[in-house]
Amino acid sequence: MPSEVRHLVDGGQTYPVVRLSGVLDADSAPAVGEALLDVLAGQPEALVVDVRDLTVGQPEAVTVLRDVARMTADWPGAHVVICAAGDTRDWHGSGLPIWPDPQEAFTALGRPAPENFLSIDLEPVVGAARRSRELVTEACARWELPDLAGAACIVVTEMVNNVVAHARTDMTVLLALQGDAMSVAVRDRSPVVPRFTGGPVPVTSYGGRGLLLIDSMASRWGSLALAGGKVVWASLDEDESLECEGPQGGDVQTTGMAGHTRG
Repeated sequence: MPSEVRHLVDGGQTYPVVRLSGVLDADSAPAVGEALLDVLAGQPEALVVDVRDLTVGQPEAVTVLRDVARMTADWPGAHVVICAAGDTRDWHGSGLPIWPDPQEAFTALGRPAPENFLSIDLEPVVGAARRSRELVTEACARWELPDLAGAACIVVTEMVNNVVAHARTDMTVLLALQGDAMSVAVRDRSPVVPRFTGGPVPVTSYGGRGLLLIDSMASRWGSLALAGGKVVWASLDEDESLECEGPQGGDVQTTGMAGHTRG
């Protein structure tokens, strides 16, 4: 009989806690990875993985936790830690910090900073890009990053217009202050992961000039595939100073997106 791991997400704690129970092995590891990625796609500051009720059936399966941390290191860059009781040697292969219980993990992680995060849910309709730019403008003013407003507006416009034209699903725009940088991300419900060749492309193609704009403005960008869709994200440094004007600033027909991690 295939192994099974059950997961319970507790979002009412200082940081979200995913409580896992069952047997972790090669059969159940993919589902564990999907569950953790789904939580991380909400851009938490940190994620606590409680494995105190999880049995390791195959030691190599714990690397799924390490893989999740690696896949999300650039975005959202959340701290991922483990809570394990008793003999924790089975979890050393994850490469993640280990604490005996969630409270000690919360203490080590420190106080959250919710003021460094903004998000909005949008439908794939005309006007979505304009609303996303309003959120970007609000974020740049709140975080005292005026020089990033122009570039971030263009980036979020391309991301949102791509969802409106191609994915055609509801979406969530997520913004975060990361030191002197700002991340812009859009999560949608389409499984189609963007592709980027870096060369000339037709204006009408999926993965056209819009992504070239993002590539030129972002210090790093990429996409994260999820079981129920994807996240496309970009990180912009404080020295980005493009103005949010011209045809890219409006609710234009999208030129498409495609992506890989850069930088």
